[in-house]
Amino acid sequence: MINRNIFWVLISVILLNFSNGNAETPEAGHYDVFDSSDLAKLISNPRGNVIVQIVNHGTVGFLNSGSKSKPSRFEESESETEPIDNGSNSVDFDSIPPPENAAEMARYIVKNSNWTSLATISTREPTVGYPSNNIVSVSDGPVGKSTGVPYMYVTSLDLSQRDLVVDPRASLTMTLAQSEYCRVQALDPEDPRCAHVILTGEFVKIQNGTQEASFAEQALFTKHPVMSSWPPDHGFFFAKLHISNIIVLDYFGGAKTVAPKDYFKATVY
Repeated sequence: MINRNIFWVLISVILLNFSNGNAETPEAGHYDVFDSSDLAKLISNPRGNVIVQIVNHGTVGFLNSGSKSKPSRFEESESETEPIDNGSNSVDFDSIPPPENAAEMARYIVKNSNWTSLATISTREPTVGYPSNNIVSVSDGPVGKSTGVPYMYVTSLDLSQRDLVVDPRASLTMTLAQSEYCRVQALDPEDPRCAHVILTGEFVKIQNGTQEASFAEQALFTKHPVMSSWPPDHGFFFAKLHISNIIVLDYFGGAKTVAPKDYFKATVY
């Protein structure tokens, strides 16, 4: 009887060859991906394997949940609409700050984060007053120019923005689980050693035409090139979090509070 893992690998190869052999070069903003029925056939993969679909490339691969091998990296793309490897997933393990340097760890996590979990206070029925959470792309500066300030490029149509217009208080959570680090070290995302930082403060819209707006654009568009092609009529604008409180959890013994002044003057690894 054929090994189940081999069977599923063969199925993925067949589907991949079919997809690549019959698809024309996708137009900007469109990708060659399997539909839901194809995915449904693949999701039932046995033995604890995880099916990974990189939708931008129309490929399917397998990662064993117990494997410590590094995943394949995105190659540099000629298209602005395809993702590029900007190094955010290539954490230098030797440069990670030690647990006693909480401020440096906070800066390190923010610098190496491509996205964040944005928490707001809901203003929408039926969840008024409840916590609300969303995913937002983030950058604290172009490569080599980390500032510690989390910049975002968001639209006024977004659900979180509707909350923030009423109450600008917000929290951002970023984690090393975004990178290869925690997986290679066999650390669960909830493990304290898989460090994360929570930044709390007020969400601030950056005025167009200012020097800071230009910097925010450079910071975000260099790490998220596709942003430059987002529709101009969708109300996108640059924003940042004015940080008032910082919590770091990077080791056993509980979370640490970092003063914003210490955070901003910390050495950036």
